Amino acid sequence: MSRDTNFYYSFLVLPPDKRRAIVSVWDFCRAVDDAADEPVSGEPAVELAMWRREVAAWYDGGTPQTPQGQLLAPLVHQFNLPRPAFEAIIEGVEMDVGDRRYETFDDLYQYCIRVASAVGLVCLEIFGYRDPAARRYAIDLGVALQLTNILRDVAEDLRRGRVYLPQEDLRAHGVREADLLIEMNRVSGSARSPRVTALLRQQADRARDYYARADRELPRADRHSLVAAKIMGAVYRAILDRIEARNYDVFSSVVRVPRPRRALIAATTWLGTLAGR
Repeated sequence: MSRDTNFYYSFLVLPPDKRRAIVSVWDFCRAVDDAADEPVSGEPAVELAMWRREVAAWYDGGTPQTPQGQLLAPLVHQFNLPRPAFEAIIEGVEMDVGDRRYETFDDLYQYCIRVASAVGLVCLEIFGYRDPAARRYAIDLGVALQLTNILRDVAEDLRRGRVYLPQEDLRAHGVREADLLIEMNRVSGSARSPRVTALLRQQADRARDYYARADRELPRADRHSLVAAKIMGAVYRAILDRIEARNYDVFSSVVRVPRPRRALIAATTWLGTLAGR
């Protein structure tokens, strides 16, 4: 896993066996995601069907055919990883195929559950937990992370012909998709649309709400075992902070947290957890 990923420093706090398992899950998710965005065969449906067969092989006694599937096969049973979560991940990636739009936040929420919360539920089994309430934490943290991704990647998604911002939110703020394209092509330093800014502020506020929900739901008994998830949340909150500091300009460049800052966030979160915070 590259040090440039936002998850890298969160995984460093894990013992080696759990770190290897998490990286294997991450590699699987990346490969499935590539099946929609950059399919080798040119046919996303064909490649996603192949990944469904890989998942089935783990649980039905088959033989995985891909390097990712072969690495994950023993880990699925070692950590009792949930089959429905892997199937949901593939369903979520399938939702990315084509010119996709989401009418309401409820529609977008179902997408977030599949592509992010399902990953969180897989990781939860690897991290380990005692309180079943940790599953609710993983679900809401996953939604928060995905909403942050969506806000950060508005311009990149537009280039792919995708708009993940709910259509009902665009209408409520008087924003058309053409207005988002105008913002993306605006000359640097020129005034930005207050309506687009208000739309993006709404998305940031929604992400903040889900981070707050996750904070409330994190069981005290599992604070140490789930410290890697806490670090993920802290890094992505820092992305949100930077977006807000730029007055929601997600068009002129991709908002990133520098590597040293991510390392500091990880260390601070880890030490805070050890201190009982």
